[in-house]
Amino acid sequence: MTPLNVSFSRGFAGNVLFALTALKEHKLRSGLTILGIVVGVTTVIAMVAIVTGFNNNVIGNLQTFGANRIEIQKYEDRFGPGGPSSDEERQRRNLTVDDAEALRVAFGDEATVASLCGYYDSEVHVKNGSLDANNPYVLGADEFYPTGTSYNIGHGRFFTAEEVAHSAPIIVLGAEVQEAIFPKEDPIGKDVTVNGMRYRVVGVLEKKGAVFGYSPDNKVLLPYGTFVKQFGFRVRKDGVFLNVVPKRTEEMDKTIEKATSVLRARRKVPFNKPNDFAVSTPDQLISQFRAITGGVTGAMIFIALISLIIGGVGVMNIMLVSVTQRTREIGLRKAVGALRRDIVGQFLVEAVTLSTLGGVVGVALGVGVAVLVRNVVPSLPTSTPLWSLLVGLLVSMGVGIFFGAYPAVKASRLDPIESLRYE
Repeated sequence: MTPLNVSFSRGFAGNVLFALTALKEHKLRSGLTILGIVVGVTTVIAMVAIVTGFNNNVIGNLQTFGANRIEIQKYEDRFGPGGPSSDEERQRRNLTVDDAEALRVAFGDEATVASLCGYYDSEVHVKNGSLDANNPYVLGADEFYPTGTSYNIGHGRFFTAEEVAHSAPIIVLGAEVQEAIFPKEDPIGKDVTVNGMRYRVVGVLEKKGAVFGYSPDNKVLLPYGTFVKQFGFRVRKDGVFLNVVPKRTEEMDKTIEKATSVLRARRKVPFNKPNDFAVSTPDQLISQFRAITGGVTGAMIFIALISLIIGGVGVMNIMLVSVTQRTREIGLRKAVGALRRDIVGQFLVEAVTLSTLGGVVGVALGVGVAVLVRNVVPSLPTSTPLWSLLVGLLVSMGVGIFFGAYPAVKASRLDPIESLRYE
């Protein structure tokens, strides 16, 4: 190591030590100075952890229902409040089981096509004697449902084509419904009622797990014709929605194009008009979801930046005060040969030390908030990526450099003679 490097290392270490000593001597002042930096870094770390965990959980759950699943329905699919967003959507004709059959004929063995419709209402009662499920939703489906939704049977079996064709009075329970009304017995072969109508249980779906308060396991399935007999008003209102699953994932685009062509021809949509039905894939829903969470993250980062700016102004203020208090010291150092760059380095290192300490505290608090959220809200599994910790520390150091530069330069420009006369 060269003498210059040794000198610099000692100077740097001495400046850091001096800054830490000043922090210790003025704890309250220093704490208030770095408070804005602490708040800003904590906000960034905590928000990144929450949003990252949220994204990973939702995206993972979307993919568990089939990463290569294509959904075709009357209304555009979107996050947030459901239902149509325009009069044009409300006026669209319903999709039907005949549309599903036409797609099966068109695709042959190239893809699986499942049709289903649903009834969602707070007054759905699925009972086994006196035991009542927790307001599950009811789906009417054909025999292709397990393949079309990547939703396997956990126990028992699913409907056969004959049972669907003849509207058999049978039912498949979601895992949560089974746990609620058959907590200690095998439900297969037992009878349940759905809003008073009796059905025989033939199977239980594999459990998927709840996602932020929504449980895909809290449902029951009826054969499509059976569903129409009890909930025909729902079919007349919204029709069915179709799931198309290509045999090979790499043929997603080709499958979408072919399904769209078949349906446009059946529904007589003019070539210069847009589709009168919605086509979506998990990737499209993931993109929508990321756009929403990205906007929320952007807003929180903007708030955090304001806190960092306030913290930076505090650092600048405390360093200007320090320059004033140490004017004679600066004059003495210059008188014995200190260069301007030595003075700049001294005060800049002190400013960076101050702001970096705020960053360290902010990172620690941010990680703590993420852990607290994960423990208090188990359905919100936070995840703190390493890069966010590094960014938090680097940003806090950058704040120190940016807002410490002016006081450092001002100190370096003091006249040594005037500084020695300063009282």
